Amino acid sequence: MSMNVFRLAGDLCHVLSIIILLLRLRVTQNAAGISVKTQELYLMVFCARYLDLFTTYYGLYNSIMKILYIASTSYIVYLVRFTEPFKSTYDKTLDSFRSIFLLAPCCLVALVTSYLQGFDLIECLWDFSVYLEAIAIVPQLTMLHRQGEVENLTGNYVFFLGIYRALYIVNWVYRSYFEPLYKHNYVVYGAGVLQTLLYIDFIYYFIQNKYRGGKLNLPK
Repeated sequence: MSMNVFRLAGDLCHVLSIIILLLRLRVTQNAAGISVKTQELYLMVFCARYLDLFTTYYGLYNSIMKILYIASTSYIVYLVRFTEPFKSTYDKTLDSFRSIFLLAPCCLVALVTSYLQGFDLIECLWDFSVYLEAIAIVPQLTMLHRQGEVENLTGNYVFFLGIYRALYIVNWVYRSYFEPLYKHNYVVYGAGVLQTLLYIDFIYYFIQNKYRGGKLNLPK
Protein backbone atom coordinates (compact mmCIF):
# COMPACT_ATOMS: atom_id res chain seq x y z
CA MET A 1 0.00 0.00 0.00
CA SER A 2 1.46 3.37 -0.99
CA MET A 3 1.95 6.15 1.54
CA ASN A 4 0.16 9.50 1.46
CA VAL A 5 -0.71 12.11 4.05
CA PHE A 6 -4.19 10.68 4.67
CA ARG A 7 -2.98 7.15 5.24
CA LEU A 8 -0.17 8.39 7.49
CA ALA A 9 -2.60 10.54 9.49
CA GLY A 10 -4.96 7.58 9.79
CA ASP A 11 -2.20 5.32 11.07
CA LEU A 12 -1.11 7.98 13.57
CA CYS A 13 -4.69 8.28 14.86
CA HIS A 14 -4.88 4.50 15.20
CA VAL A 15 -1.61 4.35 17.14
CA LEU A 16 -2.66 7.35 19.23
CA SER A 17 -5.92 5.63 20.17
CA ILE A 18 -3.99 2.61 21.46
CA ILE A 19 -1.57 4.82 23.40
CA ILE A 20 -4.51 6.69 24.96
CA LEU A 21 -6.13 3.42 26.02
CA LEU A 22 -2.90 2.16 27.60
CA LEU A 23 -2.45 5.53 29.31
CA ARG A 24 -6.05 5.38 30.52
CA LEU A 25 -5.43 1.99 32.14
CA ARG A 26 -2.12 2.96 33.71
CA VAL A 27 -3.20 6.37 35.02
CA THR A 28 -6.53 5.32 36.52
CA GLN A 29 -5.46 1.80 37.49
CA ASN A 30 -8.90 0.45 36.64
CA ALA A 31 -10.71 -1.02 33.64
CA ALA A 32 -14.12 0.54 34.24
CA GLY A 33 -15.77 1.39 30.93
CA ILE A 34 -13.32 -0.67 28.87
CA SER A 35 -14.76 -3.48 26.75
CA VAL A 36 -12.30 -6.36 26.74
CA LYS A 37 -14.56 -8.08 24.20
CA THR A 38 -13.83 -5.33 21.69
CA GLN A 39 -10.10 -5.71 22.39
CA GLU A 40 -10.33 -9.48 21.86
CA LEU A 41 -12.14 -8.94 18.57
CA TYR A 42 -9.44 -6.51 17.44
CA LEU A 43 -6.80 -9.06 18.38
CA MET A 44 -8.55 -11.59 16.14
CA VAL A 45 -8.62 -8.98 13.37
CA PHE A 46 -4.89 -8.33 13.58
CA CYS A 47 -3.88 -11.99 13.88
CA ALA A 48 -6.04 -13.00 10.90
CA ARG A 49 -4.90 -10.08 8.75
CA TYR A 50 -1.20 -10.08 9.46
CA LEU A 51 -0.33 -13.71 8.82
CA ASP A 52 1.74 -12.38 5.93
CA LEU A 53 4.31 -11.31 8.53
CA PHE A 54 5.61 -14.86 8.18
CA THR A 55 5.43 -15.03 4.38
CA THR A 56 5.88 -11.62 2.75
CA TYR A 57 7.97 -8.55 3.54
CA TYR A 58 6.34 -5.27 2.53
CA GLY A 59 8.79 -2.94 4.23
CA LEU A 60 9.96 -1.94 7.69
CA TYR A 61 7.06 0.46 8.30
CA ASN A 62 4.44 -2.19 7.57
CA SER A 63 6.19 -4.82 9.70
CA ILE A 64 6.56 -2.48 12.69
CA MET A 65 2.92 -1.40 12.56
CA LYS A 66 1.64 -4.97 12.33
CA ILE A 67 3.75 -6.12 15.29
CA LEU A 68 2.71 -3.01 17.25
CA TYR A 69 -1.00 -3.68 16.75
CA ILE A 70 -0.77 -7.35 17.74
CA ALA A 71 1.54 -6.80 20.72
CA SER A 72 -0.28 -3.78 22.18
CA THR A 73 -3.74 -5.32 21.84
CA SER A 74 -2.53 -8.60 23.36
CA TYR A 75 -1.09 -6.64 26.27
CA ILE A 76 -4.37 -4.78 26.87
CA VAL A 77 -6.35 -8.05 26.88
CA TYR A 78 -3.80 -9.58 29.26
CA LEU A 79 -3.99 -6.62 31.65
CA VAL A 80 -7.77 -6.57 31.87
CA ARG A 81 -8.36 -10.32 31.91
CA PHE A 82 -5.56 -11.53 34.14
CA THR A 83 -3.96 -8.78 36.25
CA GLU A 84 -5.02 -6.69 39.22
CA PRO A 85 -6.41 -4.14 39.81
CA PHE A 86 -7.80 -4.22 36.27
CA LYS A 87 -9.41 -7.65 36.53
CA SER A 88 -11.45 -6.65 39.58
CA THR A 89 -12.58 -3.30 38.15
CA TYR A 90 -13.62 -4.69 34.76
CA ASP A 91 -17.44 -4.69 34.61
CA LYS A 92 -18.62 -7.91 32.98
CA THR A 93 -22.28 -6.98 33.43
CA LEU A 94 -21.92 -3.90 31.20
CA ASP A 95 -19.66 -5.71 28.72
CA SER A 96 -22.20 -8.40 28.03
CA PHE A 97 -22.60 -8.13 24.25
CA ARG A 98 -22.24 -11.65 22.81
CA SER A 99 -19.26 -11.69 20.47
CA ILE A 100 -20.63 -14.73 18.63
CA PHE A 101 -23.29 -12.47 17.09
CA LEU A 102 -20.45 -10.60 15.38
CA LEU A 103 -18.06 -13.47 14.71
CA ALA A 104 -20.56 -15.86 13.11
CA PRO A 105 -21.81 -13.58 10.29
CA CYS A 106 -18.25 -12.37 9.59
CA CYS A 107 -17.06 -15.97 9.22
CA LEU A 108 -20.00 -16.85 6.97
CA VAL A 109 -19.63 -13.81 4.70
CA ALA A 110 -15.85 -14.30 4.48
CA LEU A 111 -16.31 -17.92 3.43
CA VAL A 112 -18.87 -16.96 0.78
CA THR A 113 -16.70 -14.10 -0.52
CA SER A 114 -13.61 -16.29 -0.65
CA TYR A 115 -15.51 -19.09 -2.39
CA LEU A 116 -16.78 -16.74 -5.09
CA GLN A 117 -13.25 -15.45 -5.70
CA GLY A 118 -11.63 -18.91 -5.69
CA PHE A 119 -11.00 -20.16 -2.18
CA ASP A 120 -7.66 -19.33 -0.60
CA LEU A 121 -7.19 -19.64 3.18
CA ILE A 122 -5.03 -16.53 3.58
CA GLU A 123 -7.43 -14.44 1.50
CA CYS A 124 -10.39 -15.85 3.42
CA LEU A 125 -8.81 -14.85 6.74
CA TRP A 126 -8.02 -11.41 5.32
CA ASP A 127 -11.66 -10.93 4.25
CA PHE A 128 -12.77 -12.11 7.70
CA SER A 129 -10.52 -9.51 9.35
CA VAL A 130 -11.96 -6.73 7.16
CA TYR A 131 -15.55 -7.63 8.05
CA LEU A 132 -14.78 -8.10 11.74
CA GLU A 133 -12.86 -4.83 12.07
CA ALA A 134 -15.90 -2.99 10.74
CA ILE A 135 -18.04 -4.07 13.71
CA ALA A 136 -15.50 -4.90 16.44
CA ILE A 137 -16.22 -1.59 18.19
CA VAL A 138 -19.88 -2.57 18.79
CA PRO A 139 -19.31 -4.12 22.29
CA GLN A 140 -17.39 -1.00 23.37
CA LEU A 141 -20.05 1.40 22.07
CA THR A 142 -22.80 -0.70 23.62
CA MET A 143 -20.99 -0.68 26.96
CA LEU A 144 -20.55 3.11 26.90
CA HIS A 145 -24.22 3.68 26.08
CA ARG A 146 -25.23 1.39 28.95
CA GLN A 147 -22.87 3.25 31.26
CA GLY A 148 -24.06 6.71 30.19
CA GLU A 149 -21.22 8.91 31.39
CA VAL A 150 -17.94 8.34 29.55
CA GLU A 151 -14.56 8.93 31.19
CA ASN A 152 -12.45 11.49 29.28
CA LEU A 153 -9.58 9.26 28.10
CA THR A 154 -11.96 6.47 27.11
CA GLY A 155 -13.91 8.95 25.00
CA ASN A 156 -10.69 10.13 23.36
CA TYR A 157 -9.74 6.53 22.59
CA VAL A 158 -13.00 5.82 20.75
CA PHE A 159 -12.93 9.22 19.00
CA PHE A 160 -9.48 8.67 17.50
CA LEU A 161 -10.48 5.17 16.37
CA GLY A 162 -13.36 6.72 14.44
CA ILE A 163 -11.14 9.42 12.93
CA TYR A 164 -8.63 6.74 11.88
CA ARG A 165 -11.21 4.94 9.79
CA ALA A 166 -12.63 8.15 8.31
CA LEU A 167 -9.13 9.19 7.20
CA TYR A 168 -8.63 5.80 5.55
CA ILE A 169 -11.75 6.41 3.45
CA VAL A 170 -10.25 9.72 2.29
CA ASN A 171 -7.02 7.80 1.59
CA TRP A 172 -8.90 5.40 -0.73
CA VAL A 173 -10.53 8.28 -2.59
CA TYR A 174 -7.18 10.06 -2.95
CA ARG A 175 -5.46 6.94 -4.28
CA SER A 176 -8.21 6.25 -6.80
CA TYR A 177 -7.65 9.72 -8.31
CA PHE A 178 -3.86 9.97 -8.14
CA GLU A 179 -2.61 6.39 -8.58
CA PRO A 180 -3.15 5.15 -12.16
CA LEU A 181 -2.59 1.49 -11.19
CA TYR A 182 -4.73 1.61 -8.04
CA LYS A 183 -7.11 -1.38 -7.78
CA HIS A 184 -10.48 -0.81 -6.18
CA ASN A 185 -11.50 -3.20 -3.39
CA TYR A 186 -15.22 -2.87 -2.79
CA VAL A 187 -15.15 -5.30 0.14
CA VAL A 188 -12.82 -2.91 1.97
CA TYR A 189 -14.86 0.12 0.90
CA GLY A 190 -18.13 -1.30 2.20
CA ALA A 191 -16.63 -2.44 5.50
CA GLY A 192 -14.88 0.91 5.97
CA VAL A 193 -18.05 2.93 5.37
CA LEU A 194 -20.02 0.68 7.76
CA GLN A 195 -17.34 1.06 10.42
CA THR A 196 -17.34 4.86 10.06
CA LEU A 197 -21.13 5.01 10.28
CA LEU A 198 -21.03 3.17 13.62
CA TYR A 199 -18.94 6.01 15.06
CA ILE A 200 -21.07 8.91 13.82
CA ASP A 201 -23.43 8.94 16.81
CA PHE A 202 -20.54 8.79 19.29
CA ILE A 203 -18.50 11.46 17.48
CA TYR A 204 -21.54 13.77 17.43
CA TYR A 205 -21.94 13.60 21.21
CA PHE A 206 -18.16 13.75 21.71
CA ILE A 207 -17.78 17.00 19.74
CA GLN A 208 -20.93 18.48 21.27
CA ASN A 209 -19.70 17.86 24.82
CA LYS A 210 -16.16 19.06 24.04
CA TYR A 211 -17.62 22.30 22.67
CA ARG A 212 -19.73 22.83 25.78
CA GLY A 213 -16.89 21.85 28.08
CA GLY A 214 -18.93 19.31 29.99
CA LYS A 215 -18.60 15.60 30.60
CA LEU A 216 -19.39 13.20 27.78
CA ASN A 217 -22.78 11.64 28.36
CA LEU A 218 -24.38 9.19 25.94
CA PRO A 219 -28.08 8.37 25.78
CA LYS A 220 -28.73 5.04 27.47
